[in-house]
Amino acid sequence: MTTRPTIRTTIHPPLRTTHPRTARHPGHPSHRLVGRAATAAILAGALGLGAVPAATAAGTDHDGGWHQDGLSLNAADNKKVDAFVARARRAERSISPQVRAAAKISHAELVGFDHRLKSPDSLKRKVATAMRQTPGRTVDASLGTINDAVRFTLQWPDAKYSQGVTTASALLSAWGNDSTRWSNTWGRTDGYKAINSAWRAPRSHQLFEVQFHTPQSKAAQLETHKLYEEQRLPGTPPEKVRELQEKQNAIFAAVPLPPGAERLTAPSRRLSPDPARRLPDPNRDPGPRRDPEPSPSLDPVNSH
Repeated sequence: MTTRPTIRTTIHPPLRTTHPRTARHPGHPSHRLVGRAATAAILAGALGLGAVPAATAAGTDHDGGWHQDGLSLNAADNKKVDAFVARARRAERSISPQVRAAAKISHAELVGFDHRLKSPDSLKRKVATAMRQTPGRTVDASLGTINDAVRFTLQWPDAKYSQGVTTASALLSAWGNDSTRWSNTWGRTDGYKAINSAWRAPRSHQLFEVQFHTPQSKAAQLETHKLYEEQRLPGTPPEKVRELQEKQNAIFAAVPLPPGAERLTAPSRRLSPDPARRLPDPNRDPGPRRDPEPSPSLDPVNSH
């Protein structure tokens, strides 16, 4: 006689996102910020990030080297890039929940999330190109300049763009990510329009990129992508490079400027004596905790 195994189900009590004392004062500034951050942390965990499918480099040779588009890496250098890719994949698991939570709180659309890891072939093209353009440059030096092995795009409508960028970048900074690069090209007359930012994660020290777009600027980026790829190929003649740049300029010139976008700057390194105590980390379980003292200046969502 066959018997079914017994299945036991454990029911856990629901997590509380705020301290009971704070719950009695919903208008409290600290309650608004901590409540939103904790809720976003729960949503990020509940939605699940999903595993990123492992990608392999199509240009890998039988001898362990790599060749593609007229570029190449020897076996030793190719192995170092593969190790770099593996480290980025591991670090992404703790970076993505923070970016996803920042997007929820700032009401951003998280665009292209499934492509948050740069492909091995793309990274190898970037490294091989840098080494060709600068003779004597090592693979380690080339890898040290790459900040978009893990990358994200947040997008808002024009009217909400400036406030959204301010909120999302302030949260990333408050969660301990160091701002290492902030390129705001909205004030330029020609070329690419957006904000490209780079950050260093506090635990893994992995560099990652966050692009801040509007729907129009993202559409222009996609439309000009093939032009940009052709422009940066090592064999593209100078006159062709200028022609491709002029085409890109014309496309980006049609992108509207969101109000105040050209004045947006990177968040200050410290928003308070210890911002990590005021904003919960989405990578941690947002269980019962004592709320901090009020700090309205830390609430970029409700500061206006």
